[in-house]
Amino acid sequence: MTTYKAIQVSEPRKLNLVQLPTREPGPGQVRLRVEACGVCHSDAATVEGLFPIDWPRVPGHEVVGRIDALGSGVQGWAVGQRVGVGFLGGSCGYCEFCRNGDLVNCRNQEYTGIHHDGGYAEVMIAKASGLVSIPDDLSSVDAAPLLCAGITTFSALRNAPAKAGDLVAVLGIGGLGHLGVQYARHMGFEVAAIGRGADKAELAKKLGAHHYIDNAATDSAEALQALGGAKVILITASGGKTVTETFKGLRPGGVSIVLGVGPEPNEVSSMDLIFGSRKLEGSLIGDATLRFSALSGVSAMIETVPLEGAADAYAKMMAGKARFRMVLVTKNGSGQSAALK
Repeated sequence: MTTYKAIQVSEPRKLNLVQLPTREPGPGQVRLRVEACGVCHSDAATVEGLFPIDWPRVPGHEVVGRIDALGSGVQGWAVGQRVGVGFLGGSCGYCEFCRNGDLVNCRNQEYTGIHHDGGYAEVMIAKASGLVSIPDDLSSVDAAPLLCAGITTFSALRNAPAKAGDLVAVLGIGGLGHLGVQYARHMGFEVAAIGRGADKAELAKKLGAHHYIDNAATDSAEALQALGGAKVILITASGGKTVTETFKGLRPGGVSIVLGVGPEPNEVSSMDLIFGSRKLEGSLIGDATLRFSALSGVSAMIETVPLEGAADAYAKMMAGKARFRMVLVTKNGSGQSAALK
């Protein structure tokens, strides 16, 4: 195949279907035949031009495909192997943070779909150091959202101070939150889901929440304190007021972890921080969650769309109408999903 289909952005908010020439991977790189790629809100960094972009650029950082060519110096990976690529495109291995084992904060990290072309395409070039192996019992479609939304929520909970039996609250039941509730339940926490509207209560319980708090009808902080106070509040919706409104729901020593990105500043009072030794922190991504997801049955609620429908899928996601993750499928994959519907 000398050319392949890709969805390319040449200027903000313009997604175009193009044919690009197939090229060989360079040193330390592999070439993938993309089977599935999730449509994530962070793709706005490329599509809306929120990050400095060297146009044109192919978005997409929840990528699953099979290796079909290895660049020089690549070890530990094989042609035909099914792999995934997330937002972090691959660590350098030699900077201060890499040498201390902190690969997430590599000083030379590139972002997939921003610094180099991503997975809205039939073919993609990726750094070998950014690859993860996909378990055989996860389909490519099911695995794709776990490479960003899954890793983001799972890693934050895994590294949080809560222990099995502690109360953990998940604010927002959307693309991140519906996974966060499932992970929290399977990690053995007492789970309180916080959403807006009574209509989300049934879904929250289906996902595994022990409690549902409608923050449109009640004070969520008071509701959490009535349950004993949360050890962790996972903020999956945009920050700002949502952080402020729930922060008092933490028990002493508790932490609010911000995952959702928005334009509003996150504000908490020094009194609420100091009295009770509470914490406010952020979390990017980290530990791979694919094996845990396969073992526990945690899965995203997914709608699949052919690659050619990427513009409509992106618009639906940005409008908040996706329930809850959109995944693009190419002719390279089966497009089948066993995920929770």
